[in-house]
Amino acid sequence: MQRYNNNHSGTMSMSLIILILCCASSTLIIANSQTIVKSLPGYSGPLPFKLETGYIGVGEDEAVQLFYYFVESEGNPEEDPLIIWLAGGPGCGTLRAFFFEIGPMQIQYGNYINDVPALQLDPNSWTKVANVIYLDAPTLTGYSYTTNPDAVHSSDTESAMQTAEFLRKFVKNHPKFLNNPLYVTGISYSGIVIPIITEELYKGNDEGLEPKLNIQGYMGGNPLTDKTGDINSRLEYAYRVALISSELFEATKRDCNGDYAEADNNNLQCLMDIDEVNKRVGDINIQQILDPDCDPATNLVRGVNPALKGNRRTLRANNRIQMQPAQSMLQDNVFCRGAYYDYATLWANDVNVMKALGVREGTVKEWLLCNLDMKYNYGKPSMPQYKFNVRSSIAYHERLTKRKCRALIFSGDHDMMVPHVGTRNWINSLNLTVTDSNWDAWYTNGQDAGYKTSYERDNYSLVFATVKGAGHTAPEFKPQECFEMVKRWFAHRPI
Repeated sequence: MQRYNNNHSGTMSMSLIILILCCASSTLIIANSQTIVKSLPGYSGPLPFKLETGYIGVGEDEAVQLFYYFVESEGNPEEDPLIIWLAGGPGCGTLRAFFFEIGPMQIQYGNYINDVPALQLDPNSWTKVANVIYLDAPTLTGYSYTTNPDAVHSSDTESAMQTAEFLRKFVKNHPKFLNNPLYVTGISYSGIVIPIITEELYKGNDEGLEPKLNIQGYMGGNPLTDKTGDINSRLEYAYRVALISSELFEATKRDCNGDYAEADNNNLQCLMDIDEVNKRVGDINIQQILDPDCDPATNLVRGVNPALKGNRRTLRANNRIQMQPAQSMLQDNVFCRGAYYDYATLWANDVNVMKALGVREGTVKEWLLCNLDMKYNYGKPSMPQYKFNVRSSIAYHERLTKRKCRALIFSGDHDMMVPHVGTRNWINSLNLTVTDSNWDAWYTNGQDAGYKTSYERDNYSLVFATVKGAGHTAPEFKPQECFEMVKRWFAHRPI
């Protein structure tokens, strides 16, 4: 597989390489910040939607160059909402959302055009009802890079501030969207930073920062929010879906005093209970409990973090990924969803793809689905490149309840990584008033698509919805249902 300008001498230090890139790309930062993409390798003919890619510099001296894909709404771009979509990880490229979750294109598995995976249009793309920015953040995610070796370090709060800066600069560069309703959205680990970014945008407006943004609210899918509470809720979830017995659930809850994620290492009975729990869920796919488990054993609340589950060849493509037929998604005649992502890795690392997207030459050694150097691992120290310095973002949600603000939180009800149980717990802690619906069914195509509860306080409103049958990253598992849900919510209609 071709690599994009990956011919640096092995004797050069990484710092020297980065400094050279800084000098070599300085003119590009000014001259080539935006690319209008008319066609993409793997898709026959011109794109039937408007795609722009580019970089916006943020932070000190704009040393962090954040890469984005921007698709104008295929509906009414002048009036439809402007949303920014953030992936999880942290460190997972937003191309995953572009192909597998809410984007305008899908991969035709097993089919190729000119040696790259073939693409097709997605009928459930959120770009049909919104202008969508897919952002590679924090730095060193996807195609994003730095011009200064010191700028590779980031954290929850710093990443949030940089994304808020990005948004203000993006709208300044695209003034036609100044009046469009703006929402901060994303999935999984981005649940930590979404409310921080949203509050920062409101505060910026209060302080008179220009341009003034028409921030209306935020949305989080399967959002990690309270790290301890969300991990603790996995035990109750496992009991609710009959993966562990009532006796084991009650014993573990009693012996551990309700705290499993940070159980006392001196409490041997608690640790023994947790070990029994882990034995029973060891062969369960924590991201979608009905999918086959193609990876090493799951530890539900302690030990090896399930957030790192996934084919490492997929997450970090150190091994050369070859073109494979559709049958490659089968492992021992079992469907393995992770094999889907190999196609995206193959596509994203193709030299012609990078040229088409306007990726700056020499800035990315290898595109990774997820940068494991900043992958969150509960209970482990922060990674060298990234500090997990926000344990819970509930306080930011509480501040937003004092704003004129809308929120949509949704969870796949087969997700055991960030269970809906824990999500509802932190929503209830906001002490909002339940309004017209309380765990009522919502429907698509006349069928029950999940359950919803609506909350309000003054000018703040929040809708919490489950998506029936969906796992972690709900739009990947139930794209039509999630599309209908957001289509109604954007239109201020009951979902």
